[in-house]
Amino acid sequence: MMFEASRAKAVDKLNHFIENNLSEYSKLRNFDFGPDNRSNISCLSPYISHGIINELEVIDKSLKKFSFAKNEKFIQEVLWRVYWKGWLELRPNVWSDYLTKLNNLRDQFKNNQNYLDAIEGKTELECFNQWVNELKENNYLHNHTRMWFASIWIFTLELPWQLGAEFFMKHLYDGDAASNTLGWRWVAGIQTQGKHYLASEWNIKKFTNNRFKNIKLNENASPKISEKSYTLIKKEFNNPQNIDEKNLLVFENNLSFEITDFKENKFEKIYIISNKNENRCIKLSEKLVKFKSLLIEDQKQRLKDRSINCEVIDISEIKNIENYYSLYPTVGENLDYLSSNNLKLNFLYRDLDQLAWQFCNKGFFNFKNYIPKIISSFN
Repeated sequence: MMFEASRAKAVDKLNHFIENNLSEYSKLRNFDFGPDNRSNISCLSPYISHGIINELEVIDKSLKKFSFAKNEKFIQEVLWRVYWKGWLELRPNVWSDYLTKLNNLRDQFKNNQNYLDAIEGKTELECFNQWVNELKENNYLHNHTRMWFASIWIFTLELPWQLGAEFFMKHLYDGDAASNTLGWRWVAGIQTQGKHYLASEWNIKKFTNNRFKNIKLNENASPKISEKSYTLIKKEFNNPQNIDEKNLLVFENNLSFEITDFKENKFEKIYIISNKNENRCIKLSEKLVKFKSLLIEDQKQRLKDRSINCEVIDISEIKNIENYYSLYPTVGENLDYLSSNNLKLNFLYRDLDQLAWQFCNKGFFNFKNYIPKIISSFN
């Protein structure tokens, strides 16, 4: 399995999936046939998470192929990431508390053999070991497998979910603060209090076509308990009425300026921000750092091809820039850096996020009722 770091390749992958595999998505999406057979899923998330292609672009193409009723499950899955981000925007302390706890756990578990065996793929579970190696090699796992992996990590190996979430963020090409952190919380049973996800032998065997044997799991574990609850904060996501001709900062979640809501606006210069491990709490694998760097270079080249003045700079150099807007980076490491360094924050928000995030105050089942309204607003 290979993800090529360019918008052209991402669009090719999108078009191929729409034309050849979308029709069977609802029926086959839960099967993990292995890394060499991903025709039943889109594998677009590494591109969507970096803004190489965006959710509306994907949904629009899918609706030109099939009706909403035929596409509904696929569209819901595309918008899960938008929902998770909106949920976290309204409860940002979930992310900051996670990082604080993670920092404490690192010291406690740095010499823990159970933890070391898990991240090296040396447990007694063949399936788990294979997924560890697959994650490191391909920087991707099937969504259903991520759920099994997290459940085994938490309830069978009895390791802290925070360390598992960090392991994913180190390697996943599509990892982001919201989807990753909240997904692990959901499996543990603290995202929806008392409702956890338990992997089972029969389920793994069924949806992997019996590729694995001797799957001995703790299938009777109780949900993890969190004594802390998070209240909604009041947060506005408003853009300025008039966007002046200033500089623009673009972060790793918006790496296709030419398809953003601001592509028609004039900016003095576009600065594409690179955030490498020196300024990250969670240190990324070399392969993931390289993937992000290649995507950034691809965006730079596309802007230059359009004669748009642009430059790639390190996040630490933002302090040297004056008079700028920034495409909103969402809760996560980039926003943390801006906030902790007291940098002037003039954000520009995506139209999709402005609309969708107002429906993220409750669970996804409530959010999905608004999906037709969200989509119709952009058609």
